[in-house]
Amino acid sequence: MQFRGGMNELVRQAARMQRKIDQVKGELKDREVSATAAGDKVTVVVTCEGKLRRIDVDPAFLQSEGLEMALDSIVAATNSALDTADKLVESEIAKVTGGVKLPGMHT
Repeated sequence: MQFRGGMNELVRQAARMQRKIDQVKGELKDREVSATAAGDKVTVVVTCEGKLRRIDVDPAFLQSEGLEMALDSIVAATNSALDTADKLVESEIAKVTGGVKLPGMHT
């Protein structure tokens, strides 16, 4: 199988695509995503880079349901927010790659 431009051109295209992927990741790293749990009594905000930014717990919820329920809700909201952030990053990278999973690409 012959590639137009040869193997060197293929390597250049792969390098360009990797730069675009890195650029998308850089643009998204500080973007915030939030999720709630316990009927919106707990809100968690994370970045698309996977860093936790903020946790808000309704004081009345904490008092009525207790610490253990509040902590379980924080974990649920955090996992949901991180999952949403991952999906957002994946969808933006898919725009660059055309949805193709390429071996060796750092996505």
